[in-house]
Parts: sequence; C-alpha cells; structure tokens
Amino acid sequence: MDTKNKKDKAPTVKKEEYAVVLDYLSRGYVKSDMSKFGGKAIAQAIGTEQFTLLELAPKNGVDLEIQDTVYIGKGKRDKIYRVLGRLDYENLTATSRIELEYAIRDIVEQQEDKFVEFFNTAEALSTRLHKLELIPGIGKKYMWEIIEAREEKPFESFEDISKRLPTLADPAGMIVKRVQLELDTTNPKRGKNKYNLFTQPPRSQRRQQRKPR
Repeated sequence: MDTKNKKDKAPTVKKEEYAVVLDYLSRGYVKSDMSKFGGKAIAQAIGTEQFTLLELAPKNGVDLEIQDTVYIGKGKRDKIYRVLGRLDYENLTATSRIELEYAIRDIVEQQEDKFVEFFNTAEALSTRLHKLELIPGIGKKYMWEIIEAREEKPFESFEDISKRLPTLADPAGMIVKRVQLELDTTNPKRGKNKYNLFTQPPRSQRRQQRKPR
C-alpha cells in the first residue's frame, strides 16, 4: 500500500528562481508561428533548479548575453520583465541546442553537493530497476559498485567518486547526459527513458496524462 501511494504521488514542482540564457533574439523569432510574441525581444533559457526550459521577456533596454544567469523569481528583477512560460525541446533554436549542454554542465558542477548526494542516496524504483541504472554508462554492474562503495563511506565530491570508482571517470558528465535525455522530447520515451530524475515532465507529456481516454 505504501509503495503504491509513493508511486502515485506527483513529484514536487519547484519554481525556478534563476535561469541561464541559451539564446537571445533581440527581434523575436524569425518564424512568426513559433510564438505569439514574435517581433519582441525574447530569450530561451534553462532553470537552475529543475532544468526547466523557459521563454523569457527581457526588460526594455536590456540586452542579454548567452550563458548569463538571470533572476526570474518573485520580487524585483533586474533584467527579466516576464516569464512567458515553459518551452518544449523541439522549439529550441539551433543556438539554444548548442548551448544547452554547456549550461547544464555548469549548473551540475555549481551544485555538486546536490548531485553527489544523488549518488549517495539513490534508491530502487522497483524490484527490477534502480535509479542509478538510469544514468547513462552505469548499468547494473557499476550500480552495485557504487552502492558498495557508498556503504563503506559516502562520496564527498565528483572527484572522490571518480577516484574510488575509476569506471566512473566523469560522474558530472553522466548527470549531464541524463538531463539532456530527459529534456529531449523529439524521441519517444520508453523503458528507462520514461522516468524523470532531475527534470519535470515536458508540457506535451503532461497534456497527454490529463487527456481523457
């Protein structure tokens, strides 16, 4: 009963307070059908808390730089006038797609403690599948090595993980790849790919979940 309730419980949706700019279009989108805000300056960005892809409207007279971190939370904002809403991966510009990996990597490295804690505390999703198995490059074999190592002593950093487990040479990079996989809505989500460890389900997936059958 407890397991069922845990499965059915929706994940907590956290509001993004900061976002990293992936692309800045001072004259809006080239294709007018991409957004109703065509013609006005717009930025595509990624949140630093749950990697939420977002459209942002900058304040008049403000020019944004790619990879800038901007405040988008409640209260006074210095650069952003309005958060226009969530953005699906397929609507990212070519520039945003190029910048995405760099932005995710910076976020992961800046929040190292949070993601090292994942390696220390990740649990089984079911009797057949463990959260650690969802990380690209781990699988069952390395999963057990991680569990045994963290039981001896919790990991302290990414460097500590790679030093104690040489097969995990770039644990931060593994997290980055998982986040990219979760954000990419251009491919069907099946098997291990249908779970969201670090991100919110995309808008299209949530609409499908709410649609009556």
